[in-house]
Amino acid sequence: MLEQPKGEKITTAALASRLDVSEAALYRHFASKAQMFEGLIDFIESTVFGLINQICTQQEDGLSQAQAIAGMLLNFAQRNPGMTRVIIGDALVNEDPRLQARMNQFVDRVELALRQSLRTAAAQGRMEETQAALRANMLTSLIVGTWHRYAKNGFNTDPTQGAQTQIAFLLA
Repeated sequence: MLEQPKGEKITTAALASRLDVSEAALYRHFASKAQMFEGLIDFIESTVFGLINQICTQQEDGLSQAQAIAGMLLNFAQRNPGMTRVIIGDALVNEDPRLQARMNQFVDRVELALRQSLRTAAAQGRMEETQAALRANMLTSLIVGTWHRYAKNGFNTDPTQGAQTQIAFLLA
């Protein structure tokens, strides 16, 4: 349901109907709709930050880490369009405000991971230390903007198209 381009509000009744179960059956597994979204957010966080940790472990070069993290985040959106609607908050409109706060914190943590990789690059002499935070912020803005465009156009454009060139430009 999250992958539908129109992005209609998801109700427990509609979800139950789509899954061919009763609403009561949903509520036997989840205390609330917010708890259902929390499960999705847990999946997003564990997947994304697990992949970030893998990238940072496998690559020593800070610039390569940042480039790989940015590319992975755009690939994640491409492979999980419904999750992209959760990340950018479209699916969380009129839901518990703590869900949107949690996704805001997710984006902050992504920026922090990028900043750490770019600080590593600065320590390796690949850029100036003063640029790490600025470039991490620009990369995060590029990624979030790309996620928004991807979701808002009904998942019709490839969020990775031209991304490596844009990322390389921001890291040059």
